[in-house]
Amino acid sequence: MKRRREIEKSSSEIRSAIEELSMFIKLKPKDNLDAPRIHIPTKPFLHLCNLVLQVLDKIGPTMLVLRQDIHQNIQRLEKFCESDPSKYANVVEILKKEASEGNARKKTSCSKAFLWLTRSLDFMVALLQRLAKDPGQKMEQAVEESYNIALKPWHGWISSAAFKVALKLLPDSVTFMNILMAKDETYDNLKEEMQTLTSLLVPFLEEIHSILRLQGLDMLKSK
Repeated sequence: MKRRREIEKSSSEIRSAIEELSMFIKLKPKDNLDAPRIHIPTKPFLHLCNLVLQVLDKIGPTMLVLRQDIHQNIQRLEKFCESDPSKYANVVEILKKEASEGNARKKTSCSKAFLWLTRSLDFMVALLQRLAKDPGQKMEQAVEESYNIALKPWHGWISSAAFKVALKLLPDSVTFMNILMAKDETYDNLKEEMQTLTSLLVPFLEEIHSILRLQGLDMLKSK
């Protein structure tokens, strides 16, 4: 058990996410000038979202509601993808199918699951950017500012109120950074990796948001 924990600690979620995104960029199909191809690989995207879950676990039980939403949305997309793995290896194909059937805006659609997973990634980017810029910033302030940018505009008052309560139970930023660090890391190493990850995530998320706009999904709010 001790050996397992040491192996897990040797590679952080931040490093794993960097590796995942770097591989995605490297393997991404090149656009055809006559017909640009929009491609968001389903499984790598969901793996990235699972890494976000692991980071939220380290923030603690205060993120339980957000964590549950992310987990359910991941499961919904995984189940749909498994119905025809080759056809739905690209998330865009899932969005197109639901749009053609008139199901994209339904509460339990994969399109909505994809939208909220993207917004959760937006939240993680905003949080990591703040902590990388100022590791000494109060965790409550960093999380609240990130929430206000990425999630609050789309949440109803019940979700917003629940989040306000959760803010009071956050760990301090030093504790959180220590938990995020891999076994051989320093604060400077972690800060550099957080900056690397956000620099990879920002253009990736910009592409996803352009897809959501094309599908008319980008402005949907929770009820």
